Amino acid sequence: MKLYLMRHGPAEDQAPSGLDCDRALTPSGRDRVVAVARALAAADEVPHWIWTSPLVRAVQTAEIVAVQTKLSERGGTVQAKRELALGSEGRALINHVMNRLPKRVMLVGHEPDLSALAEDLLGAPLAVPFGKAMVVGVAIDHSQSTVLRFILDPKTLILERVRDENAT
Repeated sequence: MKLYLMRHGPAEDQAPSGLDCDRALTPSGRDRVVAVARALAAADEVPHWIWTSPLVRAVQTAEIVAVQTKLSERGGTVQAKRELALGSEGRALINHVMNRLPKRVMLVGHEPDLSALAEDLLGAPLAVPFGKAMVVGVAIDHSQSTVLRFILDPKTLILERVRDENAT
């Protein structure tokens, strides 16, 4: 299975409501997420399903990726999951994904949760900070052995493959 971990794009410092959960992507944040989604599509690294934190900035990120990668044309959907909200434990969600969903799933969430999840899956911390709109691609086999496949840095839009493999 290919699993894509994506941090939401850059968001406004404060929402008009004053609530953190209502913070939306900035215009430049939207542009960054569009560019990242296009880079994923160009590299044929597109999700079939997207699960996202229910916070506005994460939902907006997921929806942009869905549009740019033509998710609905492949029968995929975007679903908000409380398990991806701030302070959540993502490992149980990974187990659920492994048993129920197609082979390409994206999880859109927040820091420091995504770094902790990546470290849990890979058995070591990421070599780089998990930046806004960054995507970390991993492969998970049936025994739940996990391998880092690539890191897509949104500032350079270079998809750096760590392992050249065709996991589906």
